[in-house]
Amino acid sequence: MNNTFNAKRFWLLLKKTLLERPVKIFGFTGLLLLLVLIFYSFIKSFGGFNAAQNSTFIWGLAGGGVFLASFVFGYFSSNASGSSFLTLPASITEKWLCGSLITGLLYPVIFLVFYRIMDSSFVALYHNSLDRSSPFYRQLYDSVFVFNFDGIIAWKVYALFFFLTGAMLLGSLYFNKAAIIKTAIVLCVICLLIYGANWLFATILFGHVDEAALFYNVAIPVGNEIGSIELPADVAKIYKYAFLYGMPACFWLLSFIRLREKEF
Repeated sequence: MNNTFNAKRFWLLLKKTLLERPVKIFGFTGLLLLLVLIFYSFIKSFGGFNAAQNSTFIWGLAGGGVFLASFVFGYFSSNASGSSFLTLPASITEKWLCGSLITGLLYPVIFLVFYRIMDSSFVALYHNSLDRSSPFYRQLYDSVFVFNFDGIIAWKVYALFFFLTGAMLLGSLYFNKAAIIKTAIVLCVICLLIYGANWLFATILFGHVDEAALFYNVAIPVGNEIGSIELPADVAKIYKYAFLYGMPACFWLLSFIRLREKEF
């Protein structure tokens, strides 16, 4: 039998993981979807469809993924549960794939299906409530539409989801207690250090600066106006893909390496 990956063994491990902690996994997911529904309805009533769709999609997908990632490898909160997990008759690759699959695939699929049904229902209710004889019917009808899963905002949220969940998976394996809080603090400190270093370098090079994004652009005063110095297009593209895809991939890979270290 393959010591790295065996489909039958992996399926048994996945089924055990899902059925062993149904309250944490299914209960949390159900609660989150209920909260998304409530917040969507509430925000829609006061801020409109656009605000409701964007905010609940961001917090539901990225925020929910972070919380799920914080306890999918939460076996190491005690020595007993940690030892029990490590001694399961499955390879480290299968254990890592199990947690990664639940966090990075099953949850997003469930959320996206639920979100599409919920959003489409609210939009359909709104369209059906419009007065067809109104001269503004077409304008009002076209102003509200189903959230685009292939739009700019959606793709930014996908990138944010994989970035934050990857960081949380890694953090949950380094911090056995209060992993979500400690990981959030570490991320904030790293961002502040990078931002401070960028500001320092920009100040040394250009003198006074009004704004210094994370190694992407610098805003400097030019007379009474504000000028912007940005990265060259080719370099900016590399920076963008490295930040959006390279860094999350590193987090997910490092979580695998850290899980292997736990075994020893």
